[in-house]
Amino acid sequence: MASYLLGGPIADKFPPRKLIAIALFATALGGLVLASNPTYLVLKILYGYWGFTTIFLFWAPMIKATRVWGGNQSQGKAFGFLDGGRGLVGAGFGALGVFIFSLFIIGSVETSGLANRAEAFNYIIWVTSFIIIVIGIIVWFFLKSKEIKEEEIQLQSISTHQIKTVLKIPSVWLLMVIILCAYVGYKITDVFSLYAKEVMLYNEVKSAKIGTLLLFIRPVIGIIIGFIADKSKTTLWLINSFILSIFGALLFASGIITPNSTTLFIVSVLVTVTGVYAVRSLYFATMQDGQIPLVLTGTAVGLISIIGYTPDIFAGPLMGILLDNSPGELGHQHVFIMLTVFSIIGLLASVWFYKLQYKKSANHN
Repeated sequence: MASYLLGGPIADKFPPRKLIAIALFATALGGLVLASNPTYLVLKILYGYWGFTTIFLFWAPMIKATRVWGGNQSQGKAFGFLDGGRGLVGAGFGALGVFIFSLFIIGSVETSGLANRAEAFNYIIWVTSFIIIVIGIIVWFFLKSKEIKEEEIQLQSISTHQIKTVLKIPSVWLLMVIILCAYVGYKITDVFSLYAKEVMLYNEVKSAKIGTLLLFIRPVIGIIIGFIADKSKTTLWLINSFILSIFGALLFASGIITPNSTTLFIVSVLVTVTGVYAVRSLYFATMQDGQIPLVLTGTAVGLISIIGYTPDIFAGPLMGILLDNSPGELGHQHVFIMLTVFSIIGLLASVWFYKLQYKKSANHN
């Protein structure tokens, strides 16, 4: 969380491609430590180190590079491809890991020894680290914009003035709220497989298929909503996406979905995740509409993220408390009431953002 705040201004001082490449190299080096079968203490330090390499050096530069790539006309597509692509690549790395593990495991997982499983796992880490290093090299040399020179989007020095400037922009505060609410929704999508098992009474394999389905739905929604948003107003589709999320959450919270209503369950899942994934794909795409200067994108992203991504801290434990205090369907209803509340707050913030944008456009005209 500290890396979000501190890494933002760095992204405005140095070229995004260099920061992203260095972050990838540093992350891959951490993989080599993991492959050495470290102690529990070293493992904890390593995860803290990855928090630094993947956020301080990587997060804000990645968002800034995406914004530069999208230009003036294609912010929706740029961020839609980013989020959709992240989902697809994540699924791809997961499948690659399973494939590598199967190549080096002797017999079945249940009968193989601990040393064999550790060795098979290390091969996954080595291959993954190698791929990340190769991607880092590609990024260093080729992640450049043809239209905008790197010098045009860099600050000469880092100062508190740029932070004060960003904090005076109303859309920055609204995006903090919008992203926080959207990210709660994203964290809650993790509960669908458990819902399928505990409420719909699916077996483990059938429940897991729900989670797999979501992995492939996410890139499709991200890319489609990106194209649609660029044809109209991105902020308007942000509003529509929150409305979808609210509608889907209310279906689950109402208790009308039973083990006998399979079709309603699938439709409700699709409606909810469409809203959640669409919001996730679009929120950073609104920075241009929010009058956030391109050169200050990194600082803005850092400040927005320090509030927006706090669900990483509280959403999981809060869902756990709700599910433990009311086992079964009732606990899940409480989780989706939580999603409804946060989605309504996100909707109100999005409407405010839209009105602010409309007002500025009217004044400009």
